[in-house]
Amino acid sequence: MSEEKKIRVLAAKPGLDGHDRGIKVLASALMDAGMEVIYTGLRQTPAQIVETAIQEDVDVIAMSILSGAHDYHFPKVMELLKEKGIDDILVLGGGIIPDEDIPSLKACGIAEIFGPGTNTQDVVQFIKERVKRK
Repeated sequence: MSEEKKIRVLAAKPGLDGHDRGIKVLASALMDAGMEVIYTGLRQTPAQIVETAIQEDVDVIAMSILSGAHDYHFPKVMELLKEKGIDDILVLGGGIIPDEDIPSLKACGIAEIFGPGTNTQDVVQFIKERVKRK
């Protein structure tokens, strides 16, 4: 009779990027799919993102960046998670990410990069397939 625990997603906007429409659209789609979404708001540091992820006990961190600083912020989040011994959070990236930057982001531990125009249902499916309920 135990109710299945909802997948918890932290939707984060690292860095100085001030555009949040895309992450809000994604957050809405994830909520519609039955997930709990915590949105950090704009201009979060990698340390704030990791701290919030730990406090909120999330299964997924979904970061969106349009400013071009993904090559700093995304790996920094992965580094901080590793420093804290956390290896069970699925980390996704999105936004304006040049194709040539994707391999190095995946190499540092980002599970997938979703660019502009990605169908939100593709992201929902990706998360549901990869997050194993505790």
